[in-house]
Amino acid sequence: MGFISFHSPIGDLSITEKDNAIVSIEWGRGNFELKTPLLKEVQSQITAYFNGKLKEFYLPLNPSGTLYQQKIWQALQTIPYGTTKTYSEIALIAGGSPRSVGKANASNPIPILIPCHRVIGKQNLGGYSGGERLQTKEYLLNIEKLFNTL
Repeated sequence: MGFISFHSPIGDLSITEKDNAIVSIEWGRGNFELKTPLLKEVQSQITAYFNGKLKEFYLPLNPSGTLYQQKIWQALQTIPYGTTKTYSEIALIAGGSPRSVGKANASNPIPILIPCHRVIGKQNLGGYSGGERLQTKEYLLNIEKLFNTL
């Protein structure tokens, strides 16, 4: 098991690896680090993402959740960089209702890498549970929009 914390444009991030796969990203800084080659690669890829040099992550992920949550998180990973889908569109792909998609998004243990920020409401941004909430979601969407046009 490994653990790393580092600063990003959206605040300090703490990432946990278990059995050679990323299992969580949380906001805040941890008290210890146990860096592994995978965690160093995660930090490198996230840094490249924020600098507009990486549009797709190439990392092993193993989020813990129900079968339904797993299905939603798989669907989120099909949303291309710089684009969005509505909660309703994800519900059509993965099943369930827009509300259940929102609940699965809120439970996403690996935000950014599993891009729940790319899911929006029909008439507004919807919610976001990480960092500074909607401010963080707007930031992520805006940098993707900016770098997607370059």
